[in-house]
Amino acid sequence: MGSVNVLHYDAFSVQPNKGNPAGVVLDADELTEKEMQIIARQVGFNETTFILKSDQADVRLRYFTPGHEMNLCGHATMASMYALKSRGLLPDKETVWVETNVGNLPIHFQEDAGQLKMKMKQDHPQFIPFRGDVERLAHSIGLKREDLDLSLPIVYGSTGIWTLLVPIKELRSFHRMVPDQARFPEILTELPRASLHPFCLETIDDDCFMHARHFSSPFSGTVEDPVTGTASGVLGAYDLTYLNSERPSTQFMVEQGQEMGKDGRVHVHVLRNQDNMDVYITGTAIFVDEFQVNYDE
Repeated sequence: MGSVNVLHYDAFSVQPNKGNPAGVVLDADELTEKEMQIIARQVGFNETTFILKSDQADVRLRYFTPGHEMNLCGHATMASMYALKSRGLLPDKETVWVETNVGNLPIHFQEDAGQLKMKMKQDHPQFIPFRGDVERLAHSIGLKREDLDLSLPIVYGSTGIWTLLVPIKELRSFHRMVPDQARFPEILTELPRASLHPFCLETIDDDCFMHARHFSSPFSGTVEDPVTGTASGVLGAYDLTYLNSERPSTQFMVEQGQEMGKDGRVHVHVLRNQDNMDVYITGTAIFVDEFQVNYDE
């Protein structure tokens, strides 16, 4: 039986246990894919990242939920890069390149009031219309059809991983949400393995533009993600596509996790170019704990 040390970092927060937890495993080159999956299941976080050498970038990251591998994960990238940079394990330069399953992405480091922050570029955004049953969709998160803001489009969005963006009329509805994950695949007929990301334009913090929750696909082995980097990036592209289609760029803060006793913030910046959009998220992380996990194929 093998064992491995796992570093617990919380992303998108400067307070331990207030952001989104991620496990980070350094020097994971000797682990098999099956061992990585076993370790991620043992850790139990929404994401565990395995850090490997890369022959095409500065470092390679592989992301695993307790149920399967993910192509990209915003909060786990933040946690991993914070861990590597703060431990002196990255090249001494402001921008490094990360190899992921969606390609090589740049991470830019900056100091802000003594706090290390990471700016992460995501994949170019894609959208697909939701053509399913809106009433059943509302019921699957414990709401009614009239709680949804149907003046805005319900769409699948991706900057590396697909989620269904569900506009909600009022902030107070978020406390009533209870996900029925088993029903997600039959409702999400276009993309049955997608997650659900309800959001609204009413916020708790006046400095934020959007409030959100994130309910995981039942295939992932988790229920809810406290603070979601990739989906926050998609919200930025949604803003430029559906809310402010004439603007050349958008920049705002998304709040998430408050209903779970967390308090996450994701800074989103999206730039429109000739035929696509460049999507960036910025955040930080904090070290929480280190523990050992046993695994055996």
